[in-house]
Amino acid sequence: MSISAGHHLPGRGNWFAIASYAAVGAATQLLWLTYAPVTTQAAAFYGVSEGYIGTLSIIFPLIYVVLALPCGLLLDRWFRPFLLLGGALTAGGALLRIIDTASIGWATIGQIVIAIGQPLVLGAITKVCVDYLPHRSRATGIAAGTAGLFIGMLIAFVTGALLEDDISLLLIIQAVFSVIVFLAMAIALAKPGHYAADVDVAQGVSIESTQRHPLRTVWTDPVMRLLIGVVAVGFGVFVALTTWLQALLEPAGVSAATSAVILLVMVVAGIVGAAVLPPIAARRSNQLSFIFAALAIAMVGCLALAAAPGEWTGYIVATALGLLLLSVLPIVLEMVEERAGAAVSTATSAVWLAGNGGGVVVSGVIGFFLGMPALAFVLMALVPLVFGLPLWLALRKRLSAQVAAHAHAA
Repeated sequence: MSISAGHHLPGRGNWFAIASYAAVGAATQLLWLTYAPVTTQAAAFYGVSEGYIGTLSIIFPLIYVVLALPCGLLLDRWFRPFLLLGGALTAGGALLRIIDTASIGWATIGQIVIAIGQPLVLGAITKVCVDYLPHRSRATGIAAGTAGLFIGMLIAFVTGALLEDDISLLLIIQAVFSVIVFLAMAIALAKPGHYAADVDVAQGVSIESTQRHPLRTVWTDPVMRLLIGVVAVGFGVFVALTTWLQALLEPAGVSAATSAVILLVMVVAGIVGAAVLPPIAARRSNQLSFIFAALAIAMVGCLALAAAPGEWTGYIVATALGLLLLSVLPIVLEMVEERAGAAVSTATSAVWLAGNGGGVVVSGVIGFFLGMPALAFVLMALVPLVFGLPLWLALRKRLSAQVAAHAHAA
């Protein structure tokens, strides 16, 4: 339940700002995953081990854990300068990688710079919609920004497959794209948005309080804590599947190439789900039902993979999980935006941090059971059942109580 602090200002908003931001978000994911689909080829190209190439991707979540909340605080205080700094670091890191495309040193420095910029970009996904869109359009804007991230992942896998034999050209194309989208965002954000006054906050919380104490605003709101927990569960299952699906399906006769296509299907379905479902959920004020459906599908899908591992099971589960599980992120971000007031970037960064943490924990645990695929999938199914369902029930109880209290006060 939220209460309005503004008057829901009229106008269509600045969709160029949203589109350019979504493109920069896509660039962060594209650059993060540059080497994931070409690990073997990149190792040979640079003359290093495959483990070193894997580190070029692993540094992103490690740096994110450290910088997420500080970046959220900076964005809440000085939004446009630090979002533009994040975009500049993204484009700048991509350019550093092509100073000498054959140098592993420049590749490493570039990845570190990009990784430092990523929290500033991802943490802005709700705030850019708050500033540049009227209230009624924000769920759609957040969905578009989130879909942009998954599109970036998709582009990384596709371009990696197409250019696996020409790492230099791959880096140059990605650098050009990153610079273009950053310049577009810089133009779009040249003027501040004028919808920031049209914000909502949690019942009983003042806008001034969220400005003075953003971390306290996030942590003392039980609904936001529960929403953050839901994201940790959902992304925990998603990251575990993307990390270990190939290894877990291989004993069932599914080739590595087929597993890659299954993961690609999940990302494509995620793009569709993230773009389409959150605005529908917001219009119907039915976000909890969508979250429950996503948790249920995660549980049932993992049990299906445990009982009948195979190519077609993989395709079916990947499609369903992509559509529903990945849509949870923009749904939760929209619900957070409704409550956080001026602390929206801090709250958003906390959501991203929880997602990263959930992914590390769940995928780390599943990694110990790769020799027992059925048990590994059952353990993944238990995550939404044992952790997700209690969080959902508590969230429903809290929101129902707040609705009842607001109705009584009115």
